[in-house]
Amino acid sequence: MVTAPSVSDFCQPGPMTDLGSYRPLIDALPVDLPALVDCLQHLVVHIFWAKRYGLQLTEDREKEVQLRPAQAKLARLLELDDRPLNEPRPLDRRLVCNCRDITTLLCAIRRAQGYPARARCGFATYFIPNHYEDHWVAEVWDASAARWVLADAQLDTLQREVLGITFDPLNLPPGQFINGGAAWQLCQTGQADPDNFGIFEWHGWDFVRGNVLRDCLALTRVEVLPWDFWGLLNTPWAESSPADRKLVDDLAAASAAGDASAVQAYLAADPRLPFPSAV
Repeated sequence: MVTAPSVSDFCQPGPMTDLGSYRPLIDALPVDLPALVDCLQHLVVHIFWAKRYGLQLTEDREKEVQLRPAQAKLARLLELDDRPLNEPRPLDRRLVCNCRDITTLLCAIRRAQGYPARARCGFATYFIPNHYEDHWVAEVWDASAARWVLADAQLDTLQREVLGITFDPLNLPPGQFINGGAAWQLCQTGQADPDNFGIFEWHGWDFVRGNVLRDCLALTRVEVLPWDFWGLLNTPWAESSPADRKLVDDLAAASAAGDASAVQAYLAADPRLPFPSAV
């Protein structure tokens, strides 16, 4: 029997957000969300924006985006600079991250502080005109409004200026971010072209399907890497059986609705869906 998750479940860490022995370090960070995000932005540097800041990354530094769990990321950050986490790092001593990593770190910290947070995998519309860019953001629980609020912790001052962002990144308006399931439904109903969803040369049905499953796992507090492939994703979409096509449609509906209970039921019923624990 699958137990339906509640909002409070998202205060608990998952395998990628359990801070372990690093948990006491979080006490130095503010609990106010904007102040916390500002601190986080001064601890990391996005791999694709590094040159914009004047930072040339080596191949070894770029490999930091391969670190999955938050514990490993904090270990590397402290290896670069062991000062308290509320102290900004110079650019060359910030952890190299991508959108998934920044989101996962924010969720790990918020959960450690006792606030519900969950990662969402999908596509953003504010990076490239007329394009849905592969992206991750966080959802934080607004207790006063009893709803989840989308927050993009990646968008610092420089990025907002370059991209011409005029909305609040910590309260994304509708349509700015589309979760994996909602993106799939847009493509399935002919409202959007799957070739407009992706990043660099990677796009199309297989890419959107991948973000459906990654978003579903994030709803169970398992935040995989953007390029992880396993189980169901190893079969090209064009070769999928009618049953598997319906399964993806069903998963997309659960993702679009943010229905963690439905996602858990699907994962429990099909061994191809959960992320392999051996990875």
